[in-house]
Formats: sequence, C-alpha cells, structure tokens
Amino acid sequence: MSRTPRITRGTRAAGAALAVAALTAGLAGCGGESLESKEGGSGSEGGGGKKGSLVVGSAGFTESALLAELYSQLLSDAGYGTTIKTLKNRELYEPALEKGQIDVVPEYAATLAEFLNAKKNGPKAKPVASSDVDRTVEALKKLAAPKGLKVLPAGEAVDQNAFAVTEEFARKHHLKTLSDLGKSKQKIKLAAGDECDLRPFCRPGLEKTYGIDITGVDPKGVGTPPAKQAVKDGTDQLVLTTTTDATLEDFGLVLLEDDKGLQNADNVLPVVNADDAGDKEIEAALGKLTKVLTTEDLIELNRKVDAERQKPADVAGEYLESKGLLGK
Repeated sequence: MSRTPRITRGTRAAGAALAVAALTAGLAGCGGESLESKEGGSGSEGGGGKKGSLVVGSAGFTESALLAELYSQLLSDAGYGTTIKTLKNRELYEPALEKGQIDVVPEYAATLAEFLNAKKNGPKAKPVASSDVDRTVEALKKLAAPKGLKVLPAGEAVDQNAFAVTEEFARKHHLKTLSDLGKSKQKIKLAAGDECDLRPFCRPGLEKTYGIDITGVDPKGVGTPPAKQAVKDGTDQLVLTTTTDATLEDFGLVLLEDDKGLQNADNVLPVVNADDAGDKEIEAALGKLTKVLTTEDLIELNRKVDAERQKPADVAGEYLESKGLLGK
C-alpha cells in the first residue's frame, strides 16, 4: 500500500476516511487468505530465535517490502526468529495485526491514523491527521491503543502519496501542480490501487480538492511498474505513486505538486501488537533504524530494488551493515 508514498510514499491519507461498510465487505471474503507469503507460500524466514518468533507484515509495494526486511533483520539480530508475510493492503493486515496473526508492521502515521479514525467514527469523521507529526502520532496512539496496538516513535523518514504525469503531458497542458491539472479540464484515467475509489487522499480528494475530472481508476497498484507504464503509454494519464519513488525518470514521469496540501505528514514508524511484541527490547531493536533512516535513504533503497532489480533482503542487509546497526 503501498503510501506511498508514496507518496511521498507516503504518507498517505488526508481528510475523512473509508466507509466502515466498505471495509467490512472487503474483509468478509478474505478468510484464510488474509496472510499471504511474500513469495507464494514460504515468506521470508529469519530462522528460530532464542527470544521467540515474530511475524513481520508487509504490504504489496517495494518500500513496504524493504521496511519489512529491515525490521526482520534487526529483530533477527536481536535474537528473535522472524517471518515476513505479505498482505495485499491495510484492510487485511491491520485486522491481522490486532488479532496477533502478525506482530509488527511498518506504517505511515497519518494514513493509519485516518484509517483507524474511519473504523471507529465512520466515513465522515473529523480528520485527526495533519501536517504536524507529533499531533498526528498522538492521535494515532489514542486510536490504536484500544485495539491492542502499540505505536512506536516516528523518525525523520517520510513518504507521502504523490501523483505523476508524463513530462510531455505536463508540457502540453502547462502543468506543475494538481490545481493546474484540475483547471485544465482534461479527462483523467488514474492508475492506482483498487482502494483508490474509497480513500480520501486518492480519487475523492482529487475530485473534491482539485476538481480533477477522473473518469475511472485503473487498478494497477501504487507506483507499480505496470501503473507507470500505463501512463507512459497513454492508456492512463495520472498515476498514484509516492514522493520516494526512485524510477519516475525511467518512465518519463514528473510529480505534480500537492499545492493544496491534500496529503498529510506520513512519517514512517513501526506498529506492533502490544501483547505479542510490545516489550522494550523489540522497541529498542526497531528504534535503531528509526533514528537513522531518512527520506533520501528510502529513495535510494527503492531505487536499488526498482531500478537495479536487487532483492529487498539484500538491499536491507547492506544498508543495515553500512549504518553499523547489526551485531550491536
């Protein structure tokens, strides 16, 4: 979910949130498939650990896979056995985290805050996230705690949702901002995740905040190569990605400025099941990464996977070694 950033990859959600009815419907049919392994059934194994075993959740996009690998390797280094499980989106992995089916997941503060806000207070709930990281995290903690979730400190790295068009399209229609796109009156097909029709930062926000005429959502994922290729080819005109997307130039794409602040500050932070993974040792292990990881680091890590086709596990390991975070 990849978001994004995401998107800046992020950070991802603004405004009010998902309809609870839609969320419930999305979960009703998932059954035993709510936990899918990253590679078709085996997950990424960190081996047995003296301190017990932990399941790290990952969503279906590059940055989430990288963060999950970083978390997994840090926890393994700290003495825990780890397994990475990939879940399609937040509608699946958040309930799994509550139930203890997964123990820790990399998250984005504003996006998760609004997601939980919608679950509790409905789709028209007053927004709790903002551009203020501290206030957003505090609001997130209040919503997460009753669900048995513990929100660990946020760091400097931030990934917000972002939207891109081709350089040619931007030149032709004199586009620099999302406001420009709305004023252009162009009919836009949007390549994004299949939840975009419901997420307030996505189609609803683009239509309401910027007046963009979106004719439909092409469910190719958040910032995936097929999504960006569809825009490059002209099948779609706009793609949901993140501000830490490292391959935009490869597809001839440029970001449009979110000039009206549709996206909130989505700083990266770990969220854990409080009962299963809420101890200080786990917080300390993950905190080593939080203290050093920057947005620029995320862009470079994403580039190595998306552009150089390196494996997330290898990229994560090299990064942790370079920062001296293993073996301490």
